Amino acid sequence: MHSDSATSTAHLPIGVFDSGVGGLTVLRALKKALPHEDFLYLGDTARLPYGTKSGATVARYALQTTRVLVDQGIKLLVIACNTASSVALPGLAEAYPGLPVVGVIEPGARACCARAPHGRIAVIATNGTVRGAAYQTAILRHRPEATIATRSTQLFVALAEEGWTHGPEVEAVAERYLAPLMAEFPEGGPDCLVLGCTHFPAMAETIRKVLPEGVCLVDSAETTAESVAEELAERGLLKPRANSGDGSGSVRFFATDDPERFARVGEIFLGTPLAVGDVTLVDL
Repeated sequence: MHSDSATSTAHLPIGVFDSGVGGLTVLRALKKALPHEDFLYLGDTARLPYGTKSGATVARYALQTTRVLVDQGIKLLVIACNTASSVALPGLAEAYPGLPVVGVIEPGARACCARAPHGRIAVIATNGTVRGAAYQTAILRHRPEATIATRSTQLFVALAEEGWTHGPEVEAVAERYLAPLMAEFPEGGPDCLVLGCTHFPAMAETIRKVLPEGVCLVDSAETTAESVAEELAERGLLKPRANSGDGSGSVRFFATDDPERFARVGEIFLGTPLAVGDVTLVDL
């Protein structure tokens, strides 16, 4: 039986943070999996990208963004950023020992291990995530025999934020990045390719075009949403449906810089219109 405190905590929103708008792909998956829940989303747009910064700097930023969400009142934190997931979890666990925290790397690693019959896994990510080897570590924990190759595809972030996700020029960039990565698997290519950055689902259609046939794409947003649902259920923290009014939860958006750009670019990743008036500017 769950305590009264857990019952009251269940009414709190879920906090989600990212360096910018890419994490909105995770929020989109969370809203689909948990339509009755309320969410707070914070994009640290003043200091993006995280992928090119040192691990120590990103860990510090993660603590600062989490503080804003914790002060608002949240029941669980989702790190909707691969770079921050790779370096910030230990510091957040120490700072907030009672707060459940779910990153995007572990769910993505579990998913690709389950979908790689031959254990051949390719990962594309930002510089910071590749440098930290977080996916390799997580994958090998589940599949010690796995063959893993990684590549930084930093330019995909800028292309996605400009909305340049299709067309011959974008396909040429994808081919330039992915052909050498595929060549690292001489036995017919990898089983799957992990989209190790939350911006990359926006590029998925173009990425599929240049991949060898049979290579599956793993988007950690969906598996992260599943992990969050499981965590809430285990802790008795799912929001009672009777308290969700019309049946759909609310979302409040925060950004550390330029709410207008956040709203404009955010629509690409969220998949629904986002008004600048819905975005609150916060100072860390």
